[in-house]
Amino acid sequence: MRLVEPSEARHASWLASMREFGGAVLHCYSTFGFEIDELTTAEGFARWLELQRLQQRRGLDGRVPATCWWIVDEAAPGEVLGSIHLRHVLNDWLLAEGGHIGYGVRPAARGSGMASAALRLVLERARAMGIERVLICCDDNAPSRATIVGAGGELEDVRTGADGGRVERYWIDLR
Repeated sequence: MRLVEPSEARHASWLASMREFGGAVLHCYSTFGFEIDELTTAEGFARWLELQRLQQRRGLDGRVPATCWWIVDEAAPGEVLGSIHLRHVLNDWLLAEGGHIGYGVRPAARGSGMASAALRLVLERARAMGIERVLICCDDNAPSRATIVGAGGELEDVRTGADGGRVERYWIDLR
């Protein structure tokens, strides 16, 4: 398993992975307000790619700087199995209920350890960036909770999010 930067080479597979969600919320796919129909066009996808590049260097539209990667398996490197991103800093909302890292795995690839492997790789990148503690949040989601705890996450608290849902906040010490 490895993380790759979004690219035209895997564009079709990324779209297929999003469609697999069947209209459900695309957790951590970093679509930033783009509709899937818009992302199917070469022009729309090119605009999205440019936004991802800019987002790494500086926050855009009220967001903090962040890096997005696609999760792929070496056995089928052209297939996008999910998406994970690292927010370089936290703002008030991210501190309350978003966290540094968000990830989503396409339904067909769930239960295969992809999220755990991708999270370990992103934690290494966060450490290399000088981030000493990483906040990861999840809702009442047992597989996500297990992924976070398996990576060393320690529960700080459980809150009610802005949408009224449950937010579990976990910290991972990278020092």
